[in-house]
Amino acid sequence: MSSATPQRPRPRHRARHRPEPRKRPALRLPLAGVLRLGRPSDIWFKPALSVIAAVAPPNLILLTLGRLDLAMYTMAGSLCALYAHNRPYAARARVLAGVVLGMTGGLAVALVAASLTASPVALVTVGALLAAAQKALCDATRLGPPANVVLTFISSASLFVPQTLDRVPGHLGLALAAGGWAWLIGMAPGLARPHGPERRATAHALNAAAARVDAHAAGEGEGRTRAAAATAVHAAWNTLLSARAGETRRGLERLVVRAEIALAAPADTDPARLRDWARDLRGTAPVPCPDDLVDDDELIGVDAEAAADRTPLRRRLGPLAPIAARTALGCALAGYASLALGVGRPYWALVTAASLYQANVTLTWSRAVQRVVGNLVGVLAFAVLVPLAHLAQAALVLVCLALNFGAEALISRNYWLGSVCVTPMALLITEFAQVQDPGRLIAERLVDTLVGAVVGFAAAVAVTNRRAGDRLENALTAVERTREHAARLTAEPHPAVGALDAARRALAAALVDLRATADAAAGEWWQRALPQERVVTAEQSGHRTLAATVRRQGLLLDRDASARAEDVRR
Repeated sequence: MSSATPQRPRPRHRARHRPEPRKRPALRLPLAGVLRLGRPSDIWFKPALSVIAAVAPPNLILLTLGRLDLAMYTMAGSLCALYAHNRPYAARARVLAGVVLGMTGGLAVALVAASLTASPVALVTVGALLAAAQKALCDATRLGPPANVVLTFISSASLFVPQTLDRVPGHLGLALAAGGWAWLIGMAPGLARPHGPERRATAHALNAAAARVDAHAAGEGEGRTRAAAATAVHAAWNTLLSARAGETRRGLERLVVRAEIALAAPADTDPARLRDWARDLRGTAPVPCPDDLVDDDELIGVDAEAAADRTPLRRRLGPLAPIAARTALGCALAGYASLALGVGRPYWALVTAASLYQANVTLTWSRAVQRVVGNLVGVLAFAVLVPLAHLAQAALVLVCLALNFGAEALISRNYWLGSVCVTPMALLITEFAQVQDPGRLIAERLVDTLVGAVVGFAAAVAVTNRRAGDRLENALTAVERTREHAARLTAEPHPAVGALDAARRALAAALVDLRATADAAAGEWWQRALPQERVVTAEQSGHRTLAATVRRQGLLLDRDASARAEDVRR
């Protein structure tokens, strides 16, 4: 008898499904489309006219007094009129005041530094640190265009103007006085249209939702129009939540609810109706009221959002550390390189580098190309305009005002086109104190532009943003969490009043943040592979849950209406 144990047949192992390995995004440096002109901003004329109204009186007063050499300090305050034109007036008053104080604070640091040392290396270092702080604060507060660039231009240029400590208070007083005038200019339109920004934001959301409905019906470009509509609706909510409470805001909230519902359930929406409401919001006519509105229960969630605490500034600054490091390093190296080449105005290279840094490396490359092209064409424009500006100081002031207007009128079409006006204006401003050699100015500006663009972009590549992947993971987690919460409420037979609506808006906001974060992370270099499949799955399931909440809310509204009708009959 054999002692050998019988061999058992080996169990067949089920083929395990191996997840597809994450692929690193194929990053390219695009050229096609970088210089393409877009449509002008809907409100391009507001900053263009505001900057003229804010700059002209101080400059003309200084011209009359024969002290155009002080225009650098008044312009620091006057240029604050460029900011916050898309914000409701209650929020605009706070933001503009913050911009004036921030501009004056940066100017104060620059003037004190210029008074204490004449070392170009030390001054470039101070300018680079200021630029990094300004970039981080503007991004964290979502200040919007022109963001940190104007702040950095003023503080960097002031570093290289001869200064003494006893003159600093007077120069800061000029900046604050001009800043107060700019604040009044920014708030003045509210006398005629006190709810203009909110109405424009709501109209934009309605039109974007209508475009999403059209794309859904045609079966073309759904992803692109859905993302654009979601962003517009989210922006409208942010605008309304920063506006003063009142009947007008309540009416606009009802319309944004309709735009949000159209985004979630496009098949059940009439796009012509959305466009009609958007058209009716022009001017100062009464806010249209949707006729399918049952009551204001759906807006209880809005009140809860308005009362909720916002994310602390410290937490918003944390993820921006790599961008701030890029800005500090790039600006410092650009300034040092300019000094090594013997250029007399290293702050031009510093400001060029500071203007490049966007949400990721790919966008930074695009901005570098736009900056270089705009500056090259701009110096040609300066060569044409400088004979006219040299006719008289009054002509110099008027040419600069015209360039101010042109820059704001054109920059929303493409950054390079606005730079065509900004470049000669910056060159002419240096002549407020004394007339200079145009040939030398042109040569130095060309060198500083190329140095700032090359060194600034190299710093963006060298300083990696590993946190972009972490932010994407956090955004994915937020979408999954808010989607599960909305799905649970949808399944409940009697959800709390306003809870489902608040959950829908929280999910919509999380989806907008996910798309923005994914786009930013996709343009970063030297990072781990991104979970693209998980992003697509989260977006698809999130939008399906949005549609489910809309359908459920419709059932709830219909049921509540029927219940009220039954109570009346009884």
